[in-house]
Amino acid sequence: MTKIRKELLRDDRNGKLAGVCAGIADYFGWEVWLVRLIVVTSVLLGLGGLLPVLYVAAWFILEKKSVHEAKKGVTESAYDERPVEVKTRVWQRGEVPKSALHHLVNQFNSLELRLRDMETHVTSAKFQLNREISKL
Repeated sequence: MTKIRKELLRDDRNGKLAGVCAGIADYFGWEVWLVRLIVVTSVLLGLGGLLPVLYVAAWFILEKKSVHEAKKGVTESAYDERPVEVKTRVWQRGEVPKSALHHLVNQFNSLELRLRDMETHVTSAKFQLNREISKL
């Protein structure tokens, strides 16, 4: 099984200033607040004298995630939702199990309603009449 290689990109949709911390969090699969907390704490405690310089350098060097997806042709669709990620640790990205279950129930109900609408349309007399006319 091959592992998908992720790229380090600036996440401009979830970022506050430039999206560098959000990109790092996405790359490692961590929560964004944790990465921001580590950066701010290291700068305030004096451990990150070089950190602001690296942040600005990453701002200019790393490509935006939205631009990268546009180049690859990745589009967001209303029906093409990402799978639900359930977190098992506090620092991991994802939803708590109760929230993930609620999200999945909502997705299932949405799909159920769409299926009912399709069944109603297919079993209607109008559909049968249009089908017979198309055969002529």
